[in-house]
Amino acid sequence: MSGENILIVEDEEDIAELLEYNLQRHDYVATSVGSGEEGLQATRESKPQLVLLDLMLPGLGGLDVCRRLKADPATAGIPVIMLTAKGEEEDIIAGFDAGADDYVTKPFRPKVLLARVKAVLRRGAAKRRNDDEPLTQGPLHIHPGRFEVTVDGLPVELTRTEFRILSFLASRPGWVFTRGQIVKAVHGDDYPVTGRAVDVQVAALRRKLGAGGRMVQTVRGIGYKMDDGTGVDTDPDANADADSDADAGENELADGPK
Repeated sequence: MSGENILIVEDEEDIAELLEYNLQRHDYVATSVGSGEEGLQATRESKPQLVLLDLMLPGLGGLDVCRRLKADPATAGIPVIMLTAKGEEEDIIAGFDAGADDYVTKPFRPKVLLARVKAVLRRGAAKRRNDDEPLTQGPLHIHPGRFEVTVDGLPVELTRTEFRILSFLASRPGWVFTRGQIVKAVHGDDYPVTGRAVDVQVAALRRKLGAGGRMVQTVRGIGYKMDDGTGVDTDPDANADADSDADAGENELADGPK
């Protein structure tokens, strides 16, 4: 990809210049503003393909900017990568809850930043899948309309909840979802379950998928994602640790009627 417009919302001038330099080197059109208010205005006026948004901004903070962008139908579809200074789990989770599509921790490595930008732009450019359209990701083939899953062509039997979790993750490969977001997508708002219940369901799902279970990846301290083939920040040990911990928990994310 090249030529996409990227807006940088960053109050530290040296970091903004570094971001612009690295993006422009790879043929992106990058511009920057130094405050949340300017970021909102620039996004609404120029409609960039991507916003790189600092979490800590003077005045209107990054979380509030992200929430307002995602609440506005005119800008809700513009992907946002959150820039975080310390990479604290609480900050990262808050960013995802506000609607961010990904995050990059400062100080960042240019190659990691560019890989994240490329992946998010690719997902943003892809057409939104129809709910009943078959999904194929790696060895997995998912047919929502038929309630069917195969791994390398072999059928796999899943519960309703396992199927919904898998379909939800596969609908946005590479996107990281918190446990709360997964519960909301599967059962709706105010469903009384814990994060451990999601871990138990995902562990069972991975076991049933066999070799395909590696596609469902744990993002340590945050939640889960479907592998999109980039391999960025994949932590295989986190998958094994999460499954081991989940085996000791009780399954509260019970299957309900369709």
